[in-house]
Amino acid sequence: MKHSVHVNREKLTEAKTVELPKMDLPDGAVRLKVQSFAVTANNVTYAVAGDRFGYWNFFPAEDEFGIVPMWGHAVVEDSAHPEFKVGERVYGYLPMGTHLTVMPGKVSKHGFMDMAAHRQPMSPIYNQYSRLDADPEHDPAKENERMIFGPLFKTGFLIESFMRRENWHGAEAVILTSASSKTAMGLASVAKDRSPKIRRIGLTSKGNVGFVEQSGLYDEVIAYDNLDKIAQVPSVSVDFAGNGELLAQLHNHLGENLKYSCLVGATHIEARGGTMDGSGKLAGPEPILFFAPDHAVAAVKELGPEGFGKEIAKSWQQFLSDVGTAIEMDVREGIDAAREAFVTMLGGSVDPAKGIVIHP
Repeated sequence: MKHSVHVNREKLTEAKTVELPKMDLPDGAVRLKVQSFAVTANNVTYAVAGDRFGYWNFFPAEDEFGIVPMWGHAVVEDSAHPEFKVGERVYGYLPMGTHLTVMPGKVSKHGFMDMAAHRQPMSPIYNQYSRLDADPEHDPAKENERMIFGPLFKTGFLIESFMRRENWHGAEAVILTSASSKTAMGLASVAKDRSPKIRRIGLTSKGNVGFVEQSGLYDEVIAYDNLDKIAQVPSVSVDFAGNGELLAQLHNHLGENLKYSCLVGATHIEARGGTMDGSGKLAGPEPILFFAPDHAVAAVKELGPEGFGKEIAKSWQQFLSDVGTAIEMDVREGIDAAREAFVTMLGGSVDPAKGIVIHP
């Protein structure tokens, strides 16, 4: 029996589990059975920014509902394609559900693209699938970590690469809001390894200061209500929190010392333009949204697919070493558990020291 979770695109907390009809497999298609995926803040961003960036278009649903994309593992359940056998496993972009039918193209031993017509207008980064038998990133012992951290880590990797190419805009420090978030931790790890001269300052809530300090990824950890402790040196900010008032405080505190203001993800993007004085304009530079897929395409062009893969793999191994056992795996069974985890995450009440994995 096939199911998926349908989310109301206008009221995200309204989510329901839906049984899907049985359908014949077209020639050249492959039916994947979803084995596992992670539910992270990244998936909330996909939903919040679904209309703005086309995330709802990957796995369409009817009426006012949509299916939130996830990153995870799947196995070939049925194949009408000569190069895919039942039982082969893949990793990639999956629906919050139990099954996905793909139309493989550009097939190699390492992976393929889903050539389904409705997916072609979107970034190719999301249409690529890895075939685990020949995937250099695949480690059977680290599948949970890859689902939880992999996409978020890659965003952090791309931010560091962009900042380093720009000589960090002349900054001496990088300030990361929501420092306990997995994307921030990825950026901090890559910066620690590849840009060691840049001081890493993590901002977080009072309750998360201990967790962030114990990660060892930051030179300094500051609670949100102590922003005046941020040193007045040339800095760049990377905002993962999406809190307009916090961003305004940061801009106003640093003023001309803030050399670049980077917005990551798209959660509460409208709120980020707010200011404390209501003027509608922040002190310092205008914040600029970082859209990871565009930077990924640019990085692959610069380094070549193989070179990019090697650089990512090297930093990924370093990140896993840095993070160690900081994150406890919270594995849940059943598609309803995915719906419940997603709705809970929308409310922001998720322990940063836990990573949620669903076996649907």
